Amino acid sequence: MNKITLKIDGMQCGMCEAHVNDAIRKVCGEKVKVSSSHTEGKAEIVMEETPDIARIKAAVKADGYRVLDVRVEPYEKKGFSFFRKG
Repeated sequence: MNKITLKIDGMQCGMCEAHVNDAIRKVCGEKVKVSSSHTEGKAEIVMEETPDIARIKAAVKADGYRVLDVRVEPYEKKGFSFFRKG
C-alpha cells in the first residue's frame, strides 16, 4: 500500500476539502481512502496501486488549487486485535 501526502495551497473551508477529495477520487477510483484538511493545507491518500502523481496533481489543479509538494511512502495497514500476544 502507498500513502501519498499532498501539500495543497488554496483550500479555505470544508467545501474546498470536499472538492479536492472528489477530484482525487475521480482520478484514483472510489476504492482509495482520501482525507483533506484546509487548516493543515494537505490531503492524504491511501491506495493499493502505484499512484499516478501527474494525474492527481492535474485533477487538483483543475479544481483551482495548487499542489506545492508530494510525498509518497509505503503504508502499512494498522489493525486492532483482541488477540495480541504480549
